[in-house]
Amino acid sequence: MESRINIITLGVRDLSRSIRFYRDGLGFESKAKEGDDIAFFGLNGTALALYPLDKLAEDIGPEIQPQTSGFCGITIAHNVQSKEKVSEVLSLAEKSGGIIVKQAQDVFWGGHSGYFSDPDGYYWEVAWAPNAIFDEKGNIEF
Repeated sequence: MESRINIITLGVRDLSRSIRFYRDGLGFESKAKEGDDIAFFGLNGTALALYPLDKLAEDIGPEIQPQTSGFCGITIAHNVQSKEKVSEVLSLAEKSGGIIVKQAQDVFWGGHSGYFSDPDGYYWEVAWAPNAIFDEKGNIEF
């Protein structure tokens, strides 16, 4: 297996609301519109998909019961190129309907980060790492 992730799919309770949050609020590029069955957002080498939670659980198998609240053990990270940008992105997420769950602050590993949750409770970390190297598209290099 090659080491890459092509698509991350989030099961959402209200697809139209989630499209508005990511496309209109956060500014993620998408051709998604009202009435679509799924939405895709291009993210510089990978894609974020939004799909109805009940249909995603059904696709996996009849025994799957979708989790509708609480921390499920996964976070999505958005790394930024400056310490100040962390607060800017968190503020944008909050204005778009997200909930700040951890304010921007210096963290134990030497960076600066905070967390927000989207309308379905998925946790996003917004982080700045002082030694991170970004390519010309803004992708972090490891």
